Amino acid sequence: MADQESLAVDENVDKRRLFADNGCRTDRGYEVSVPVRWSDMDVFAHINHARMVTLLEEARIPWLFYDDKPTALMRKGCLVADLHVKYQGQIRHDESPIRVTMFVERLRAVDFTVGYEVRPYGADPESRPSVVATTQLVSFDIDTQRPRRMTADEKAYLQSFLREPVNR
Repeated sequence: MADQESLAVDENVDKRRLFADNGCRTDRGYEVSVPVRWSDMDVFAHINHARMVTLLEEARIPWLFYDDKPTALMRKGCLVADLHVKYQGQIRHDESPIRVTMFVERLRAVDFTVGYEVRPYGADPESRPSVVATTQLVSFDIDTQRPRRMTADEKAYLQSFLREPVNR
């Protein structure tokens, strides 16, 4: 586990949590509810396609970057290398909070790919997601400006969420 000094990038990160739901582990991955803001809506009362990317980022924070996670050190350096979003159905603003299930699709020495399934509030967890997405994240050393190998604890934590995508 990383020492506390290396994790002290910003002592207030956990005090500024975006929302009360820290998420939880399920048999399908890590699930968290993300509130939808008025500004996330488009003229048709749907969640705007570009704002969905921000909501996915907000969903990742409690899963990967809070102090109690083995991957908390990554908040010092983690880059998005690739992003794909597929919209399979509408999510209306009044179907908030959205429920985001995250899991690891691929894990390598310096990077991993997060899979997402997004459903509106109250949707059956086994239903077809309204949005599916992937984000390739790279563990990065800011000082050397190079990718860094993940620690054994980071990899073990991420490995525990490894699964194939379903419902696409």
